[in-house]
Order: sequence, then structure tokens, then C-alpha cells
Amino acid sequence: MFSFTLPMVKLALPGFSPWTLTFGRAALAGLLALAFLRYSKVPFPDRRLILPLLVTASGIVVGWPILTTLALQETTSAHAAVITAGLPMATAVLAVFRLHEQVPKTFWIAAAIGTMTLVFYALLRGGQEGGSLISNLYLLGAVIAAAIGYAEGAILTRLMSGWQVVSWCVVLSLPVTLPYFAISLWLGAGTHTVTTVSLLAFLFTAFGSMYFGFFAWYRGLAELGVAKGSQVQLLQPLLTLLWSAILLGEVVTGATLLAASVVIICISVVQRLRVRLAKKTTT
Repeated sequence: MFSFTLPMVKLALPGFSPWTLTFGRAALAGLLALAFLRYSKVPFPDRRLILPLLVTASGIVVGWPILTTLALQETTSAHAAVITAGLPMATAVLAVFRLHEQVPKTFWIAAAIGTMTLVFYALLRGGQEGGSLISNLYLLGAVIAAAIGYAEGAILTRLMSGWQVVSWCVVLSLPVTLPYFAISLWLGAGTHTVTTVSLLAFLFTAFGSMYFGFFAWYRGLAELGVAKGSQVQLLQPLLTLLWSAILLGEVVTGATLLAASVVIICISVVQRLRVRLAKKTTT
């Protein structure tokens, strides 16, 4: 579900402004989440959980959506897929610092190689793939924001179910997202032509990427553990490249596949080292 996000944003952009897409998807998800929470009679989170929830929301509700949307105005979905392929690695590194884990040097070597691969790809292929410096900076910021949201959200799943984590994130964001969504719609009226494709793509980002996708994601992390569960995310950039070719007709070059493959191998090493560490800790 997450692998469709970048292509769907690209399809939605002709019909909506970046700000409408960002705040609209969060606002719609928040309203749906509010209904689910009230129907399930879930009590309001403890005060000590509000700040971690807001930190998580700043990454997955605001940071990642707006920065990737701004980037996709100037670059292709395939290029963005390679740059954002470093998200699992960034999440693992943040989790190491956040949880004060001790990891071997191999962990940092693999993380460094993966990061440098992304840097070289951005510098060498950015212009050819339509990726400007500003779009690459947007994508870098998006990766950092999402990694913070993933790491903090995974920690919160120890205290509440995953669907409640994402639900409270989008609900607590409503005082900001709902007014801005209404304002952006009003300001953008008449400046964009909303087609059936752009509307369906927008709705997918709201209910799929922003909400229901996290039901499965946080549930998987809670059952498998962050270290092991996050390895599944290795499939995301390759699937995004596939959808970019099928849905958008974008050309996936050999250099793009090579860069994505190197990054995925490095992330695999990083994640496997964390899985071993987690096993040693539990034993």
C-alpha cells in the first residue's frame, strides 16, 4: 500500500495543489479515525503520550507528505523511489540512537555505503531523472521526517495498538490539517482541473497511504518487532519503481535499478544485524 504513495501523489498533483494534497489527505484520514475511535469507545490517550504522538504525527502526517509532494512537482516518481529507499535505513539508525542499542561496526559501514550510494545517485542521475537539487533536499527531509515518525510510532505500539497510534496521530492533527485543507481548497478553486484519476489518487493517499496502510504496518512491527518487521519495507522501492512504470509510463533506467539494488542490499545488512541484536537481547 505504501509503495503506491509516490505514483498516486504524482497522479493527483494535476488536480490539486501540494498543500491541498498534504492537509487534505490528513484531514480526511483524521475524520475517519475520529469516527472509528468514537465507535470503538477508545479513551483519550494518557497525557504523557500526547508529545510522542505529536512527534510521530509531525513525521508521518505533515513532514513526509508535504516534502514528497513538493519534490514530485519537479522530479519523477521513479527517482523519488530511489532516494526514499533509504527510509528503512534511516529508521534503523534512529531506532539505534532512540533505544540506545549497541551495534557492530558492520552496521555503520552498511549504513554509510547505502547513504553514499543515494548521494552519488542524486548527484549523477538527478538532472537526467528530473531531480533538481531542491527536489532532492525535499526528499532527504521527507526521509528524515518519516524515519522519526516510524521510530516513535513503533515505540508507541508497545503501549497501544497500532491502529490507535495512527488514529490519534491524525486526530490530534485535525486542528491544523482541517482548517488548512479548507483554506487551500478555497484559494485553489478554479486553478486546478480535478479529473476522476486525480480525485481517486487523492482519496487513495488519504485513506490508503495515510490511514489503513498504517494499520497493517504498525501491527506487523508490534508482532514481529521493529528490527525484523521493518525488513519487509525492502520491497517498497522496487514495487514503487514497478508502479511508476505501469501507471505513469516512467522509464526505469539500469542506473536507477542498480542504485536501488545497492541500497536495498545495504539496508538488508543493517536490518539483519539489528535482528541478531534483538535476539541476543531477548535471550
